[in-house]
Amino acid sequence: MPNIVVMGAQWGDEGKGKIVDLLTRECDVVVRFQGGNNAGHTLVVAGKTFILHLIPSGILHADKQCLIGNGVVLDPAVFCLELDNLMAKGVDVGPQRIMLSKKTHLIMPYHRALDAAREIAKSKEAKIGTTGRGIGPCYEDKAARTGIRAADLADFELLRGKIQHALVEKNFLLEKLYNAAPLDPEAVFQDMACMAPRLLPYLGDVSSAIQTASNSGKSILFEGAQGTLLDIDHGTYPFVTSSNTVAGNAAAGTGCSPRHIDRVVAVVKAYTTRVGSGPFPTELTDHIGDHLQAVGHEFGATTGRKRRCGWLDAVGLREAMRLNGPTDIALTKLDVLSGLDELKICTDYAYNGLTLEYPPQEENGLDRVAPRYETLPGWKQDIGHVRAWTDLPPQAQAYILRIETLLETPISIVSVGPDRMQTFSK
Repeated sequence: MPNIVVMGAQWGDEGKGKIVDLLTRECDVVVRFQGGNNAGHTLVVAGKTFILHLIPSGILHADKQCLIGNGVVLDPAVFCLELDNLMAKGVDVGPQRIMLSKKTHLIMPYHRALDAAREIAKSKEAKIGTTGRGIGPCYEDKAARTGIRAADLADFELLRGKIQHALVEKNFLLEKLYNAAPLDPEAVFQDMACMAPRLLPYLGDVSSAIQTASNSGKSILFEGAQGTLLDIDHGTYPFVTSSNTVAGNAAAGTGCSPRHIDRVVAVVKAYTTRVGSGPFPTELTDHIGDHLQAVGHEFGATTGRKRRCGWLDAVGLREAMRLNGPTDIALTKLDVLSGLDELKICTDYAYNGLTLEYPPQEENGLDRVAPRYETLPGWKQDIGHVRAWTDLPPQAQAYILRIETLLETPISIVSVGPDRMQTFSK
């Protein structure tokens, strides 16, 4: 079987977790390659809801190995809580099933404190909508070469020294710049030392595990978080996440060769949503936006924040196709569009007298575009029960075919509801 990358093509929340869960049946190993617990994957299996933030979605398949790569930043407390929650629902989460890269950077209490203090200090206009979970500050320390990695939990002398060194700077910023309470280095160390015995059995060489699996003929699924338009380099900067979310980071974020990747599946929601601040050209603030929000249950799996909703934006999606080179698309939440008289797709932007088929590349450029729409007929039928392409209303089929044409990429999977069974191949 081919090795697959599953990535989001919009601003996240496209339903990647469900698609990973579906495709995991074809794979032996699932590996998460970037992000932290600032993203959540919601899965519904046999009516039971699971929300995962760090552990790969493949954990719900009993015979799959789940890896967390070096490109992830991991909050140890959140990881332990996620283990406990899954165990309480009868899921096997032992070290024989989950491996955490020794190179994975750890989110520390001072990262969370700085994240929150910075956002509080910003004006309303300058806020970027961070989840406050310390993701950005942890990636900052990684780039500054002062970060704490999972392997450091096995060396208390090294761990204590790194924490003490880090808090010289962090406490100065917290106290002097943000007027916030400092953290006690010894207290932070003791918290980490207490969690170390729980985490240490999970640590391993993820890069070698991928190589071993590949050499033995096993197939691997690479799972990302967030979406392409939140990529630190290619997204709507500065309203982005702190890592590379594109498919190309699957190799760097896990320690394998790009030649291991055979298939790239872009997950696309049948409309567009965004959480937090930032430009959103196709946003709807009328009754249709309310319909999408209510019917689609559009609340963030991590923060619970209400998602902003709008029409499908083919311009942003073209950018995602260009950046990721997907072999095929998984289209999700098509059922949410049921009941609307007509549907619109943004096909291009008007910008400074020009017509753009791709987003402007300068900062804040997306704030100054005017979306141009193509209108298609909607459908009234409930399609949540549909399990075959031929059973979709003709209008729904036409909508899907138009997306394929605009993006020049085939749609291979269609999802018409949250449950694992509400999915079929086109």
